[in-house]
Order: sequence, then C-alpha cells, then structure tokens
Amino acid sequence: MAYGFHAPTPLLKDELDIVIPTIRNLDFLETWRPFFQPYHLIIVQDGDPNKTIRVPEGFDYDLYNRNDITRILGPKSSCISFKDSACRCFGYMVSKKKYIYTIDDDCFVAKDPSGKDINALEQHIKNLLSPSTPFFFNTLYDPYRDGADFVRGYPFSLREGVPTAVSHGLWLNVPDYDAPTQLVKPLERNTRYVDAILTIPKGTLFPMCGMNLAFDRELIGPAMYFGLMGDGQPIGRYDDMWAGWCTKVITDHLGLGVKTGLPYIWHSKASNAFVNLKKEYNGIFWQEELIPFFQSVSLPKDATTAQKCYLELAKQVRAKLGKVDGYFNKLADSMVTWIDAWDELNPPKGGVATANGPPKK
Repeated sequence: MAYGFHAPTPLLKDELDIVIPTIRNLDFLETWRPFFQPYHLIIVQDGDPNKTIRVPEGFDYDLYNRNDITRILGPKSSCISFKDSACRCFGYMVSKKKYIYTIDDDCFVAKDPSGKDINALEQHIKNLLSPSTPFFFNTLYDPYRDGADFVRGYPFSLREGVPTAVSHGLWLNVPDYDAPTQLVKPLERNTRYVDAILTIPKGTLFPMCGMNLAFDRELIGPAMYFGLMGDGQPIGRYDDMWAGWCTKVITDHLGLGVKTGLPYIWHSKASNAFVNLKKEYNGIFWQEELIPFFQSVSLPKDATTAQKCYLELAKQVRAKLGKVDGYFNKLADSMVTWIDAWDELNPPKGGVATANGPPKK
C-alpha cells in the first residue's frame, strides 16, 4: 500500500457543471463514475414529469423536470423545447458555474488507440483553458499542445491567441449523421481516431454536435440556446446546429475561439433514421437558406456581450428568415424570451434578481 499519495484534485471541480438531458434511468453514469463523480450534475428530464428517473448513488446532482421548468421560468418556459434534447439548455441557464460540459445519455467512455480510457471531461477543460487561434491557421493544428508550437511564418503578433469559448468533442462508433445519410449507410461506424485539436477559423461555420460539448458559460452561455424544437414545432434535431451557427458568428464577432477534435466519446446507438427524417425534413431544405444567412450576418460594434449579440441576431432572424417560413418569427421571439429568462436568473454581479423586471442594485 502506498503512503503519502493523494489523488490530484479534479480540474475546475467547483467551477463546472455537467448537464445531461434524459428520458430514462441514468445507468450510463456508472461508466463515467471515475471522471464525473467529483462534479455537480444538472439533469434535465424530458417527457412525462411524473416518471421517476433513477440516478446511480454517489453523484451530486439536481434534477429538473417540466414542472420545475414551468415553476422557475413561468411564462418564459415557452422558450424551452419539449420532447427534444434541446431542453438541456435549461441546465445552462440555471447553472451558476463558469463552465458547462454536456453529454447525451447514450454516450460512454471511449478508449484511445492504446486501449486507455479517455477522460473526455479533462481534455475539454484543457481545451477551454488554452487559447485559440481563429485569425491564422497553424498547420500543426493546436500550437498549445505538448510537442507542438507555431510553425515558421506564423505572425508573432497573433501567437498569444484568444480565449477559447467552445470545445467541440467528437465520437467513435455511431456517427452523427443526418437521416438521409443514415439511410444509405446504416451499418457505417466511425473507427478512425484522429489525435488532433484545431481552432475553427474566423468566418467558417461548422455543424456543432451537442452530445460531447463544453463551453465557457460566462463568455458565450447566452448564445448557447438550442432553439425551439421538438413537440409542437415543425423541426427537430437542428437544436445543436442552430446553437452552433449562432455561437460561431458571435464568437467571431467578439474575438473568441472555438476548438474541435479531441476528446472522443463512444456513441452507443443510432436513432431511428425514419423518425429522424420526419424531424429533419424541413431543416434539410431550410438549411440551404440558413447557412448563407449566417455567413452574411454582421453584428454592430456596440454588441459587446453575448446577450447583445444574440438579441441583434434575433432581429435579423425575424427580418431575413421570417420570409422563409413563419416558424422563424416564432423562433426569433423565443430567442428574445430566452435572453430575458437568462438575465432574470443570472443578474449582473452586484445586482439582485427580482420577480418583475430587471435586477435592482
């Protein structure tokens, strides 16, 4: 028996919440116990609020169901999607921590090529705590990793980098495909582990997957709204895509960075392609108009916070996407409601939240 050995304190133990949307018992947490147990979990229960969700013993967590969301947000609860994993963003709103990691309940610990378990959370934290380089691409990818640096010809004036707002992780096994691709490649599995992290360049959009994602809540949290999806809406499965597009144009505007690559998790099961097609059908057409919209978005100089940027984006969604479909007027309204609810639950430091109106100092 070794004496005098103390396990290292988990990184950001008191500064990070893990947010999990679910409709089922959370037995999957057993595989994550060595990595997640020191952290606080926020579980957002979708579907029937009368159903009891079992959480393995030993975890520190808060569980919110639809009744809790209505009780806490009142009429503003209309902005939180129902019967869709987009409900997870309620967890972002009620968290009081600086960082968020969110994971789906069908995701398990992956192994690296040497067979070692991957501590996905630790890698996300390392990504968030190191700078990003969105203004000039480094051909050795992330220059801040051990064994890497800036290559010859990289401007010294840009080597300090910018704060990293988002760390986007990947997945082994079941790929994150849309329904048409699922239908033509039902048996395809991702077995390719690429040991790389890179900053997504300024001006470049990307498809953000919400099942293995971490972000700096203080820098970008208000922009991480997963849209109005699921039950009663004409679209689903674009919740994380929407948040990713909005977040990227806002991080670009604010001079923040987004990293993608490591860490990997193990995605265990494919959802039903025909069910997914029904949810995605409108989105497959609409995205051909949405992406050019986000590529051309311009935010004013006085939009200096994520909230201000998001409210400006809501105005432009209404003005330019409302003609694509009336749904986008409804979505723009919910974007404004989301920011109202966020500000009510997260008053400026030194302010006190009130039931009616802005924080009072």
